[in-house]
Amino acid sequence: MLRYSLIFFLTILTSFSNAEIKNKIIQNLKDTNNLDFKFEQNINGKIENGNCTIEYPKKIFCEYTRSNNKILISNGKSLVIKTKTSYYRYPLEKTPLNLILDKNFLINKIYDLEERIVDNKLINFTIFDESNEINIFFDNQTYDLIGWQNTDIYQNFNITFLSSIRKNRVLSKNLFKIPATN
Repeated sequence: MLRYSLIFFLTILTSFSNAEIKNKIIQNLKDTNNLDFKFEQNINGKIENGNCTIEYPKKIFCEYTRSNNKILISNGKSLVIKTKTSYYRYPLEKTPLNLILDKNFLINKIYDLEERIVDNKLINFTIFDESNEINIFFDNQTYDLIGWQNTDIYQNFNITFLSSIRKNRVLSKNLFKIPATN
């Protein structure tokens, strides 16, 4: 009987601990208006890096290093990828970033999902939405968003890692302005 009581107690303790983790992640997202960070992105084995700023909801500005002056910008409606020689514009709603950049969507999904602890360092949630499967990762100590994994609009496997994260900074009003075509 003692054995079953111990198993029941450990199950309750684990459930409480998991709920506490979710609540801390959700509160951290609620308290975050914007964040900037360094990133490393692996798309089908091609690694790029740079700096990004996210402003909720659905805005992002990224400058890539050593890649033909590549920038990625979303104003909340459109997503533009621009280099010296190319300019691509997409409706944001057609991309996985539409979901990743929507903290209210993330919060609502996290409430209903089971988290997975990876190597006692990362907290992972897998989100399925229509044709998208997105893995979102949070730091196990700070509860900050630290990356995502998805398939992009070209069916490329994309892994993005965030580092040097800073939150709730004063941002330029023009940062998320869509640039003109080349």
